[in-house]
Amino acid sequence: MWLVLAFILVPAITLLIKVLHFASTKRNIPKRSKTKDAVSILAVMGSGGHTREMISLVNALGGHYSPRYFVIAETDKMSEHKIQKMESSNSKIIYIPRSREVKQSYATSILSTIWAVLFSVPLVFRLRPDVILCNGPGTCIPICFAGLLLKVTGCHNTTIVYVESFCRVTSLSLSGKLLYYVIDEFFVQWPELKDKYPHAKYVGRII
Repeated sequence: MWLVLAFILVPAITLLIKVLHFASTKRNIPKRSKTKDAVSILAVMGSGGHTREMISLVNALGGHYSPRYFVIAETDKMSEHKIQKMESSNSKIIYIPRSREVKQSYATSILSTIWAVLFSVPLVFRLRPDVILCNGPGTCIPICFAGLLLKVTGCHNTTIVYVESFCRVTSLSLSGKLLYYVIDEFFVQWPELKDKYPHAKYVGRII
């Protein structure tokens, strides 16, 4: 039921975003230096392996990626602890409602996902990150939707980057399937996925 609902809602949301995009006024956005100008980044953390991979990705970024916002689900204490050990004063942990808890019923998860979206939109509009970075946890869906809305309304030129988890060898995660056609950059770490999803960029193992 949850999967069917997701594949119904996402095309509808994508259509709405495209309509907003054509309705919005185009702006001249100044070019930034890729190595010098400060770039604010919002990294979406997940539990377990997702957090470990995301920490590796963030650690590989240059020092000009600042400030750094880490979004985690309210109940994800493991990710909170790992971030606190890794990061310094230029970072901030932000908590959002979890879209779906483990073993939560599909019916109630619909309501919790809607609540997460309603919470994420004003958050992303307030932070206006230059880059949203995610790698598959369900928490990234409401954040990426908010980022798309931020961009197509002309409020900020946010780039959304998705790096599929290393554990996904032959098929995308549900989050990857939902975001594949609507974000700016989509990376995979296995050639099998590149063969199936030609819009993705194969970069090999990066974590």
